[in-house]
Amino acid sequence: MVAVGDATLPERRYTLAVAATIIVLVGIRLLCAAITPLSFDESLYWVWSKHIAGGYYDHPPVNPILIRLGTTLFGNTQFGVRVFNVLLVLPASWALWRSAAILFNDEKIGATAALYFNLSLVMAVGSVLSTPDNAVVAATTFLLLMLVQLYATGRAEWWLAIGIAFGVGMLSKYSLIFFAVSILAWLLLVPELRKWLATPWPWVSGLIALAVFSPTLIWNAEHHWASVLYQYNRLVVHEWTLHYLGELILTQIGLTTPPIFVLGCMGVAALLRGETATYPARVLINAMIWPIALYFIWHTFHGRVEGNWPEPMQPALVIAAAVAAEMVQWRDGWASVARWSQRLAVPVGLIFAAAIYAQAVFGVLPLGAVDPTARALGAGWKELAVQMDAVRSRLRAPIVLTMDYGLAAWLEFYLPSHPPVEQINGRIRYVNAPDPDPALFRGPIMYVCRGDCGELSLIRTRFTTVEFVATLTRSRRGIPIQAYSVYKLTGPIGPPLDPP
Repeated sequence: MVAVGDATLPERRYTLAVAATIIVLVGIRLLCAAITPLSFDESLYWVWSKHIAGGYYDHPPVNPILIRLGTTLFGNTQFGVRVFNVLLVLPASWALWRSAAILFNDEKIGATAALYFNLSLVMAVGSVLSTPDNAVVAATTFLLLMLVQLYATGRAEWWLAIGIAFGVGMLSKYSLIFFAVSILAWLLLVPELRKWLATPWPWVSGLIALAVFSPTLIWNAEHHWASVLYQYNRLVVHEWTLHYLGELILTQIGLTTPPIFVLGCMGVAALLRGETATYPARVLINAMIWPIALYFIWHTFHGRVEGNWPEPMQPALVIAAAVAAEMVQWRDGWASVARWSQRLAVPVGLIFAAAIYAQAVFGVLPLGAVDPTARALGAGWKELAVQMDAVRSRLRAPIVLTMDYGLAAWLEFYLPSHPPVEQINGRIRYVNAPDPDPALFRGPIMYVCRGDCGELSLIRTRFTTVEFVATLTRSRRGIPIQAYSVYKLTGPIGPPLDPP
């Protein structure tokens, strides 16, 4: 990870210390990955990973592929589901480090950028979870490195690598498409780079990216563009509102951590003003931030933006933070802000991550149902699944049904006997899997729903007999989190599952 070259002894010590810190942090995340319950989204991605395809309803295939690799090596365990998503941080940190060091001709800026990258909650917490965001952020760091190498060397061959990185990023998450705007803006705004537009290289790069991404395009074409339309629906404006802008800003401050976010904003401002670095470097960092930032600011005017959606801009933002900390000579009150933000970046990042790890793993604060880590990460599901399986055995039900995709995924992962679990509705999520054996529906069926089962009236129209069996509660340390109702179904009226 470290390339010290002719660096001074203090700089060598600093870069080695940063590299060691990153390795230790990744080791801690691997431990947390093994002992923290899966979220319902992770469980769904694990379900998808059992049937690898070119695409899925919500996302492209890289995350299920990573999960499949992990579970092949380490079994269907929490660690197996997450291990490769955690380990992606190492190559991503290296690519980010090299990008910043080359772009600003300063090894210390590269080291600081990689450190801030690992201290942000985007990586400190996000990389522990097996989601598409890890892969797309890692792809972003390599796309950035390829662009930096193109600028530093002037060699056209780097366009081939840019195409591969872009295509892999698109196979990870559709949001990487924003960087097409970033690259075009960079080429147009930097006079010495405009020459590339008159050559075939950028266009060949685009064809390579399209070829790498083609499995997802083919899957969509074969499935009525389900995934593309699902994402496109978020672009549709149903109403205008100002409710979500403040929420977006607060989530980005939290996910970056306040000191690093402040430094990042200061660095972006300094690069815009042209106080430091070469013009192409300044334009590139800004181009990797503003298209995403402006789009999601616009999106808040008609809908909520989940905190993880703008994550691909994080690599450029932490580089800007490193520039603010290590390169810019601040004056007046800004010097104090920069100094204190730099001092607080490491302790605040570590404290934030440690607090979330402790709550997610141990539930140190007895918050019960209001604890977001307990609700989202499936705390108590291992114990609940044993009770669920006992009820299923008593009913002699060979299959479990639900109308909640998150609940279906948790049941499939955690039930000890691993019976077939199917979601009645939303079947497009499982279009890559074979249909269940019709014989499974000829006897008793176990149906599970949350709380008082609001969809029960619909279930009664689809089955001859609907009989309440039990209420089971998911809890942590004796504090209830979520109640689930269990019913016995018999006699499907028509097909028991919706068509895809």
